[in-house]
Amino acid sequence: MRYVQALCLLAALLASAAPAAAQTSGAQGPEETPHRRQLWSVASPDPNTSSRAVLFRPPGNGPFPLAVIAHATTQNALRRAQMPQPEYRALASWFVARGYAVLVPERPGHGLTGGRYLEDQGGCDSADYLNAGRATAESIALAMNEMRKQPFIRGDGTIIVGHSAGGWGALAMAAANPPGVRAIIAFAPGRGGHANDRPFDVCAPRRLIAAAAAFGKTAHVPVIWLVARNDSYFSLDLSRQLADAFRNGGGRVDFRELQDFQSEGHWLAESDGGDNIYGAALDKALKAVMTGPATTR
Repeated sequence: MRYVQALCLLAALLASAAPAAAQTSGAQGPEETPHRRQLWSVASPDPNTSSRAVLFRPPGNGPFPLAVIAHATTQNALRRAQMPQPEYRALASWFVARGYAVLVPERPGHGLTGGRYLEDQGGCDSADYLNAGRATAESIALAMNEMRKQPFIRGDGTIIVGHSAGGWGALAMAAANPPGVRAIIAFAPGRGGHANDRPFDVCAPRRLIAAAAAFGKTAHVPVIWLVARNDSYFSLDLSRQLADAFRNGGGRVDFRELQDFQSEGHWLAESDGGDNIYGAALDKALKAVMTGPATTR
């Protein structure tokens, strides 16, 4: 009995000593879980908060190009606290099938990551979309840079994928032209949608359009902009205005209108089956970007 107890104690000590940044979820090992799914802890702009993240990897040792998926958000603090860990499994699987390792970090102020919410846009009429986007971009960049230090990740060829407010942060990141980022993919990017929980109502839309133009002025990274026709957060018409403003500011945009998705197109990126709608268009657009000349600053 003492021998068994000693073995149990040793096993517990070894488990607690494992580095937190690479612990796998559940009881399965990384080669047994789908796409070698692992839970990670990565840096965030809040020094007191590490971001929980999910990592998916293709077979083999790499090094793999990296795709970082940035999730949506809400101004409602209770809803943020109750958000489940973002995974975007169908979208992640789409990239893993093309040889990418995929990181989905949960930004501060959300779900079990907790900590301070750094992306507050302020009041509806005076929403500060520039600083909200830049705060999101900082979180994405820190997670990306930490992951690119891993030996199984390439330092170049990174793709940033953003959804909704995460897509807005990706546009702000495009404005900074981070080294090694080959393309930005934005699913219905924006902020302030469903103002007061009303479909097609957006806080200060003119301010949103002006901020998109500001991001475009310094952006050289190509952007693939995807919107479903039945998106009630950022309608097809408003999304075109945002994309045009970004392009007129100087940014490079490939805008793709996608067919309706279920009852609400805004959740296309994070839902199972969404790849049946965006897959072909994204594949074509991404191949055009990746076979073209690399963007230089």
